[in-house]
Amino acid sequence: MNSYLPSVISSVRTDEFDRQIDQLFNEAMRAFGVSDGLWAPDCNVWEDDNGFYIQMALPGWEPKDITLEMNNQVLTIKGERNMQQSDAQTYHLREIAEGRFARFFKLPAFVDQDKASATHKHGLLTVTFPKKEEAKPRQILIQGS
Repeated sequence: MNSYLPSVISSVRTDEFDRQIDQLFNEAMRAFGVSDGLWAPDCNVWEDDNGFYIQMALPGWEPKDITLEMNNQVLTIKGERNMQQSDAQTYHLREIAEGRFARFFKLPAFVDQDKASATHKHGLLTVTFPKKEEAKPRQILIQGS
């Protein structure tokens, strides 16, 4: 079994019904212990006229602890981090996520995967995929008589 089995499988979807089905599926997987201690960072996914963007909240993470992989129009973002704790520490509240995570994103056909770039700034990982030229909006000029 893959050690990075996702607790949440994310696909770019515009349909609210599909999102709710995914959420129910993921909750059921966690209930049966399939999540293996994984967590899912919060994400934003959007597009504009020039590109398609995936942004993931990873405050306190180092880029060396994060891996991005492309395979068959699917972007996989995964990472692992374990925070050091001394015997002298007694936590009263511990909400900062640690351990492993994996998220999967099905990319639309209109993105140029070969020109993808990623930045990690102020705790946000942003992956940018420019749109293929043929997918960008263009104007058609009307010729007069």
